[in-house]
Formats: sequence, C-alpha cells, structure tokens
Amino acid sequence: MALTKLPKNAFGTGSVDDSKIEDGTIQNQELAGSLSEDRLATGTIENASLSNSSITINGNSVSLGGSATVGIEVNWQSVITGAGSSSTAVAGNGYFIDTTSNTHTLNLPASASLGDQIAIKDYAGTFGSNNLTIGRNGHNIQGVANDSLISTNRASLLLVYVDSTKGWIYAEESNVADLQAATFITATGGTVTTSGDFKIHTFTGDGCFVVSTVGNPIGGPSNVDYLVIAGGGGGGYQRGGGGGAGGFRESHSTPVSGCYTASPLVTPTGITVSTTTYPVTVGGGGTGGTYPSTQSTNGSNSVFSTITSAGGGHGADAICTQNAAPGGSGGGGKGASGNPSDAGGTGNTPPVSPPQGNSGGSGSPSAYYASGGGGGAGTSGTNGTGSCFSTQGGPGGNGTTTSISGSPTTYGGGGGGSHFTPRGSAGSGGTGGGGAGGTASCDAGTGGTNLGGGGGGGAFTNTTCSAPTDQGAAGGKGIVILRYKFQ
Repeated sequence: MALTKLPKNAFGTGSVDDSKIEDGTIQNQELAGSLSEDRLATGTIENASLSNSSITINGNSVSLGGSATVGIEVNWQSVITGAGSSSTAVAGNGYFIDTTSNTHTLNLPASASLGDQIAIKDYAGTFGSNNLTIGRNGHNIQGVANDSLISTNRASLLLVYVDSTKGWIYAEESNVADLQAATFITATGGTVTTSGDFKIHTFTGDGCFVVSTVGNPIGGPSNVDYLVIAGGGGGGYQRGGGGGAGGFRESHSTPVSGCYTASPLVTPTGITVSTTTYPVTVGGGGTGGTYPSTQSTNGSNSVFSTITSAGGGHGADAICTQNAAPGGSGGGGKGASGNPSDAGGTGNTPPVSPPQGNSGGSGSPSAYYASGGGGGAGTSGTNGTGSCFSTQGGPGGNGTTTSISGSPTTYGGGGGGSHFTPRGSAGSGGTGGGGAGGTASCDAGTGGTNLGGGGGGGAFTNTTCSAPTDQGAAGGKGIVILRYKFQ
C-alpha cells in the first residue's frame, strides 16, 4: 500500500540527501497541485535546481537571484562630433552630440514602430551656437511635417514614436526652447528676382503664385507684401477728358519684406499665405474713344488673393456726351457750357483704406472745351480752364513711388485732358505713366504699360487734323508685385 502522507518526524535532520532518492522518483505528475510554502523549509530548493533558472527583462536574460534595473530602454552610444555632417539614429539608442566646432543633423529612422525611443543629449553645451537639426526622415514630429531645430545649450530630450499622425513626440525634454527647424516661404510664379534676403515676384500679365512651403516663427513669416495696380482708364474722344489711373494698393512690413521706401498709400498688413495656388490677374488698360461714336472704357481690375485694385475710370467726351467714370482713380470731365456732367469721375471707387486713388479734374464750364485731367494715385486730376483765345486741358494727377521691386518706380499717373485746338494747350500726363492730352499736331499719349497710367484725352482739331487724330488714347496695363523673406 502506497504511503499517502509522511509524518513530520519521519526523518531525522539531514538524513535524506540526493543519494537516498532515485532519479526520477518525484516527477511533476506525482504532485497534485503544488508544494505549499509550509511543506518546504526555507532555501531547500536552490535556483539551479529549477528547470527555468532565469527570466527575460527588456530582451535581456537575468539569472534568478540576480538583479536588473527596469526603466527606459536606451543604449547610449559613443559621442558624435558635429562637423557639418549628418548621421542616422537607430531606435533604442541614445546619442551624445558634440557641436563645438559645427552644426549637426541627426536623422530619425526611416521606419518606426509604436514605442520606439531615441534619446539625445547636448554633449558640450553648444547647441545654442551650433544648432542640432533633427531630420524627420519622412515622419511627422509632434504632428507636424517639419524638422526640429534644437538651439538651446545643455538640451536633452527623449523622442517616442506614436503613430503616423503624430509621428515622433517629445516624451521628455529639458532646456529645449525651439522644436522646429527654420522654414521660409518657397514659391514660383511671375519673374523672380532677389534683394538681399527677400524674393520679388513680378507679374506683368496673368499667372499663378504657387506656394509650396510656408515660413514659421523660427525662420521667415508666412506673409507676403504686395503691390497691386489695375489698368488705367482710356481717354475720351475729341475734347476728351484724361483717363484715371488704375487703383494702387500696397502693403509693407519690415519683418515680411525688409527695409525699403514704400509709398504713402501703404498698409502694414500683408497677406498670410498657405501651401496653395493663388491666381494673379493683371488688369488691362481701357480703350480710348474713337471716331465717330465709340466711347472710351474703364481699365480692368487687378487681383491677388483678397486684394482687388479697381480699374481707372475713363475720361469724358463731348461728342458722344459720355460723362467721366469713377474708378481706382476717376476720369477727367469734358469741357462744355456749365453742364453738371462736366465733373470728373470719383476716385477710390469702390472705397478702400488707404485710398487707392483720386478723383479726375472737371472740364471747363466755358464754351471752349478744355477737359479735366484723370486722377492719379498720388493727386487728383487738374480742372480744365479756358477762354476764347487760350484753353488749357487739365494735367493728369501724379502717381506715387515705391521701391518694392528693388528700385524706386512711380506708378499710377492720370491721363492729361485735351483742349480746343489750335488755341491753348493740352494737359500733361501725370508722373507714373499718365498719357498727355492730344494736340493739333500730336495724338493723345497712351498710359504707361505696367504702370497703370491713364490715357490722354483726344484733341478738338477744328480743320487742321484728320478725325483719327482726335481719338482718345488707351490706358496702360497694370502690374502685381509680391515680396517676402526667403532666407
């Protein structure tokens, strides 16, 4: 009969050793359940006598009875010296980086899994003078598709990979001020030139401003300054008023586009851009009035983003009883006999602030047909004057000057008014592309191309010139210029 239970005092102390138990006598199946703690004296079974003599912690085998430190799994590597070079990190490693002599770029692994960790420490306390760039290598960092720039001395940090949305996040950080590399606007479109740290895109015709990268606070702002000038208005036919200049709108902020002399019409608020395509419209000049009954027309609008500059108003003409039109700057009124329609067209229409232009001059109220000059971006058009033997067409209003293109240029002159030839004289065009009024021997002057100048009014030639000489001149095409910090 098998023994079912040994008495407590069945054996004397030390009377049973390995030699007294035949190999294989006690096996797992011989035990029902497990040996309880009160059945074994402390220390009677040694670790080496167990089939599993170690455990695994963080991928490392640790013997039973041994010790291990459980914490962040980082294997620190030897010091990397920054010499303008780059290196690629491996998940699970820590990196001491010495940028004493130059900057360094540490690229994150090309592939990453949840929980991957990378530690970084400023070895020499020089990240402030020679920055460390953490290259994202196709992953987001803190949820943004930008590299990180570490630019504070004695910085230390731990990155942990989460998922494709957030990418690598900073689980621990010390002495870390900036977490993004400097970025600037990158864009195409128009004719591109540079002035120091600033790029200038000049559109002399319709096109697109295509932004592929925007700036950030560490680099350049995500803003552009602009000059948007519309097409000038056409001059009126025979004894016609001068065309008004195209609307003039400009922004300038030194952090956005640098230090240069802008116009008096400037606003300090530019346009904040994003990575998208911005259509650019450059307005054409209006047509001049022609024989026998074609009326002059306004210039066309120019547009960039939320900024629209209105086309210049056309000049009046006496033959077609066409009144002066409002616009960016207004057209000049016609000379007649005290008719209220002799008034020049209103400028800054539709109204914006700062104003985009000025009103045209009025025609002479006498019977000698001296017409008013078109309004300019800087000043209003001048009224026509006249008497029996002396008539004076009103000069066009002057434009205004800006150096946004890199050199000072005057834009937005009004067209000169005409007169009763051969008596008297025609009005001159305003500075900035305004066309002169016609005379007995000269056709009216067209508005300056890409200056937005107004066209000159056509002359009354009496019998001296043929009818085509009497026609009003076309306004000048506008322009759009964009400027921003690119480095």
